[in-house]
Amino acid sequence: MRDSERLRDLCGPHHRHLTLLETRLKAFDLQAESQGGGIRLSGTQEGVSIAEAALADFERRLRGGGEPSEMELDGALQAAQSPSQSFSGLRGLKKSVTAMTRGQAKYLDILANPDNALVFGVGPAGTGKTFLAVATGVAELNAGLRQRLIVTRPAVEAGEKLGFLPGTLEEKVDPYMLPIWDALRELMGQEQMERRMARGEIEVAPIAFMRGRTLKNAFVIVDEAQNTTAAQMKMVLTRLGRDSRMVVTGDPDQVDLPGSQESGLKQGLRILKDVEGISVHRLTAADVVRHGLVSRIIDAYAASGES
Repeated sequence: MRDSERLRDLCGPHHRHLTLLETRLKAFDLQAESQGGGIRLSGTQEGVSIAEAALADFERRLRGGGEPSEMELDGALQAAQSPSQSFSGLRGLKKSVTAMTRGQAKYLDILANPDNALVFGVGPAGTGKTFLAVATGVAELNAGLRQRLIVTRPAVEAGEKLGFLPGTLEEKVDPYMLPIWDALRELMGQEQMERRMARGEIEVAPIAFMRGRTLKNAFVIVDEAQNTTAAQMKMVLTRLGRDSRMVVTGDPDQVDLPGSQESGLKQGLRILKDVEGISVHRLTAADVVRHGLVSRIIDAYAASGES
């Protein structure tokens, strides 16, 4: 490898990426070191093969605009250790988007199937359920498959009573929608996002603003759906119009509704489990792509039985 900058990205600061390879493939006695303008690998034949495949995939991701991060390398490692799994990706975006776990790959396969008009993507924080849904929506918008991208989520912290908050509607809504704005900026860039919003092709609004509407020819995302009430969930699901698709994302274990209200997401999953045309995909702690410690934290809380 002659590109010294690319080699530095592959090795990581202080060779942290090579250390990660050795840690993940410890069972194969893997040793990885930067040597002679390249990376020297030693260990069992299987371990070296996995590491070579992971590094090759990691380099492809970097060339496609991926971040030189441990998270990206982890995704490449998981792909290398699951060669039979087709790890899906999305095209036509500002940055390449590729599934980093088996669960994400299955989720993207479901999202990519236009016959899946209503998809539930549920799982803990950090599994990419919202980001991948937004990425799919942007890809369909860019390809001309949908005329609009609509993202909605309950502003549960304000009890959806935005009229009681100071400021304009945009100022009131923005704090609750920041994760969505961040995803759109990353996938489209600020300029394109603002231009398409001005044309009415992108809409981000609280779930209360969906009432009374029929959403036609749109890719609709209902985010943080665990914080919808039963009435809100029924309302938003029945907004689906002709030539539209809807993705509902949320974590049933992170309900912030006051009192003893049942989550609309939990009720919806229970009532609709056998309805034809509805797909449900459950992501787990194994699909968390934040800091490696996050998945272990999630597992520890799940094992304790405490919320």
